[in-house]
Amino acid sequence: MRAARARKIPVAWMRASRVCVALGDPHRQRILLLFEPGEELSMLQILETSPLSRTAISHHLRVMREAGVLSAEKVGKEMFYRIDKDYVREQLAAVITYIDDEL
Repeated sequence: MRAARARKIPVAWMRASRVCVALGDPHRQRILLLFEPGEELSMLQILETSPLSRTAISHHLRVMREAGVLSAEKVGKEMFYRIDKDYVREQLAAVITYIDDEL
């Protein structure tokens, strides 16, 4: 056992852990499943399909945006979200690479 690893989490894992947390919540999973390939959805479109409040949806979108799972663009007064598949893929691959190379 390497005691140093118990104290320091690899950078690749820290970024990926935020992605995993964002993907781990059932409400956030349902939001992600709303997207068609390459589609952008507004907060209103997401809100119309969910039993959650606007505040709860806003929270989940913020968690996913801060984790890098979603990117957002403001158009007029509306915010549009899209899945950043490249970033999610990159973070998950970093963990797999770390496991393959270091463990």
